[in-house]
Amino acid sequence: MQYDFDTPVNRKGSGSLKWDTAEGTLPMWVADMDFRTAPEILEAMRKRLEHGVFGYSVVPEEWYRAIQGWWERRHGFHMEKEWLVFCTGVVPALSSLVRKMTTVGENVLVQTPVYDIFFHSIINNGRHVLESPLRDENGVYSVDFVDLEEKLARPQTTMMILCNPHNPVGKIWDRPTLERIGHLAAKHHVLVVSDEIHCDLTEPGKEYIPFASASEECRENSVTCIAPTKTFNLAGLQTAAVCVPNETLRHKAQRGLNTDEVAEPNAFAITAAVAAFTRGEAWLEELRQYLSENKKTTVDFLRRNVPGVKAGVPEATYLLWLDCGDICEDSGALQEFLRKETGLYLSDGARYGGTGKRFLRWNAACPRCLLQDGLERFRKGVEAWLRDTGQKR
Repeated sequence: MQYDFDTPVNRKGSGSLKWDTAEGTLPMWVADMDFRTAPEILEAMRKRLEHGVFGYSVVPEEWYRAIQGWWERRHGFHMEKEWLVFCTGVVPALSSLVRKMTTVGENVLVQTPVYDIFFHSIINNGRHVLESPLRDENGVYSVDFVDLEEKLARPQTTMMILCNPHNPVGKIWDRPTLERIGHLAAKHHVLVVSDEIHCDLTEPGKEYIPFASASEECRENSVTCIAPTKTFNLAGLQTAAVCVPNETLRHKAQRGLNTDEVAEPNAFAITAAVAAFTRGEAWLEELRQYLSENKKTTVDFLRRNVPGVKAGVPEATYLLWLDCGDICEDSGALQEFLRKETGLYLSDGARYGGTGKRFLRWNAACPRCLLQDGLERFRKGVEAWLRDTGQKR
């Protein structure tokens, strides 16, 4: 490999949300990676740093070209420059869109289990979360279209937040599924906001479909949130974009983002994004391969050593969705036990809604030595859990 993903980086004392925890804790919960970003991005940022002046920033032409080129080249989707609006992050964009495009008391539909911050963006703004649970058939997830249409048809439902690819289950939605979602949403006058932040973290050989590319209905009735932050581990730089093909929707989205003051870049946001989308492709290809091996290592280890916990290799993301239903009724209790007993810190599945109460979410985006440490801690922790609860292995 040209790039080094094996050498651990000491993140303690760096102001890390993930790592500034109690001594002995091994955090594998929040979705940020334990790898340095691509050297090509670091080089561009050093050059910007050496300039030494960090005044107010604008969004230059190269930013638009970088995003347009990446999506056309990698995802077969042509974006017009006018469709793109800078934003400081996907979550700020979601919250702003909820405030601008819906009214207090209306329903915002989500497909659970789903990224828990969706709930915050909805509830904190006085709207109601309306869950349409995904079907789970032995770990294979699909859309329950009967339930989805019934809830889209409710007069108070005005927005749907789609997760594409889906976090935490790692599902890549295919074109027919996206087309059908788009048709039903348009039929019932529900705006689709598609969070596509994990779109580049697919398994090697697999590709995601941008929602707006699935059909004309999808394109004209959607706002898509995109960013280099998950792909290149740049969340702390606060750099993202929204793509809005429909001119009327775009005007409203722009007004919302500007009103909320989340449409202006910091001094490094543009530099990092442009470098990522123009020079980061080789690094990403090696990263995807490394993540794939990590995910397969995890699934194989669990199958051989922790038979009460089931997981499959996700089609996208670096997050594994562990079904612990055979050994516990409440994964929150198991999560707390594991953290206290072994220091391993995973995400409690209940926070993702739907059937999440029997699941844990595991972040496998780390050097392999840390992954092996986490797996051993998990094995020992589950064995201790089974002893304490009087279960036979």
